[in-house]
Amino acid sequence: MLFRFRSFPVYIKAKELRKVVRKLLKVFPTSERFSLIDQINRAVNSICLNIAEGSNRSSDKDKAHFLNQALTSLEEVIAAFDLSLDEHYVTQKEMDNLLILAEDVGKQLIGFSKSLLRS
Repeated sequence: MLFRFRSFPVYIKAKELRKVVRKLLKVFPTSERFSLIDQINRAVNSICLNIAEGSNRSSDKDKAHFLNQALTSLEEVIAAFDLSLDEHYVTQKEMDNLLILAEDVGKQLIGFSKSLLRS
């Protein structure tokens, strides 16, 4: 079945995370446009795109590889927001809310990957 990733709970949650991140980026200073903003955008997009790319791979090991790529992109998003917090581009409350959502996505990615590798 084509595009089955669209029904994956982790994909749906990753898209939700992307919306939150994009909203937060709107208040970043323009001086970060070609630095943190672009980097965060690439990383948050990569989460969704790797889930999609791995969904139709022929082996479970290959699918799990792409889920791991999505997870590493998620780690990159959080690291970039740590830097953003240091620069006061986001508040601690915004960061805490982002972390809750990101942890949910991360747990789903890890669980999905483990289930593939067990089968």
